Amino acid sequence: MPKCFGIVAGEKSGDILGAGLIRSLKSRFPDAHFIGVGGPEMLSEGCESITPMDRLAVMGFVEPLGRLPELFRLKKALRELMVARKVDAFIGIDSPDFNLRLEGELHDLGVKTVHYVSPSVWAYRKKRIHKIARAVDLMLTLFPFETEIYNQHAIPVCCVGHPLADKLEDTSEQASLARTLFDLQPADRVVALLPGSRGGEISRLGPVFLASAVAALEIDPSLRFLIPASGPESRARLEALLRSYGLVDGTPFRLVDDSQLAMRAANLVVLASGTATLEAMLLRRPMVVGYKLAPVTHFIASRLVKIPFVALPNLLAGARLVPEYIQHNLTEAALVSEIMTFFAGEKETEGMLKAFDRIHASIRLNASERAAAAIAELVS
Repeated sequence: MPKCFGIVAGEKSGDILGAGLIRSLKSRFPDAHFIGVGGPEMLSEGCESITPMDRLAVMGFVEPLGRLPELFRLKKALRELMVARKVDAFIGIDSPDFNLRLEGELHDLGVKTVHYVSPSVWAYRKKRIHKIARAVDLMLTLFPFETEIYNQHAIPVCCVGHPLADKLEDTSEQASLARTLFDLQPADRVVALLPGSRGGEISRLGPVFLASAVAALEIDPSLRFLIPASGPESRARLEALLRSYGLVDGTPFRLVDDSQLAMRAANLVVLASGTATLEAMLLRRPMVVGYKLAPVTHFIASRLVKIPFVALPNLLAGARLVPEYIQHNLTEAALVSEIMTFFAGEKETEGMLKAFDRIHASIRLNASERAAAAIAELVS
């Protein structure tokens, strides 16, 4: 009888992880079915999604409150669907506030459950580990340091590495091609600005990023800036932001559609904390990381989160490899200083790049295949 897997992803990064996992599971179970919630990547692999993925794309402590009734209805519908289809396992990809609740209910009903991407139990809300123990048959982590807390609580865990580490690498040929595509010269001083993809991120980070770029340009008119847009809505917001500074899309500020290509073409990346920092690290790009949360969310998070760093390269290294500026410390003066110091050649980057390479090797583990193997062992 063909295998049937329930699978739910709530945002773009989870959709990419889910698509890779589906491909690897299908190599083991060619007739398998996949049902749940996914985005375009998972749909292209044959996943049946009962609702658009963006209905799960909520962030923070306060923002999801207005969506609770809809989210409860969706959770109930998914629970009933998984039971009715007698899935061999349910796989929740990230989105822990939603998926862990659903996993707990399904686990109580005898369904085998997998959670892919560890919640940040090592950073805050550590008591969630007991809830995870009751809800999850297998935890799949992306990073080696995340497994310790699960081993301490006897929760089956497998570090699979990160799919981006399997896919991304930096070569001078790729950087040269990226510059050619953007009509840049080898000697151009290029900064990629990535204030995030969500509307809230762009509204909080975009102004300080752009103001810093304008100020840096006044000091060094040879600078060039690439600003990736993740889609039509993001592009419209970024175009409006440029207009507010009397700027248009062109030179020296150019809106582009491919963030990885922009990072490959750049000498320096100024970006929001998140997965993009991992991409920049894997591409061996020096970076400056910034982030601002909504005031209420920051008020709550600052009292709950107990970690020394927020940027992924720093967390993975256990040291401050790259500069990071959070909330009120993220200022125009700080970013201008970082940009000008970098291009003045006053910062040593060789040690940082070697650390990037060590981290890359530690998480290049053929993630989708490793995750599929662990799930196949669970359901067999």
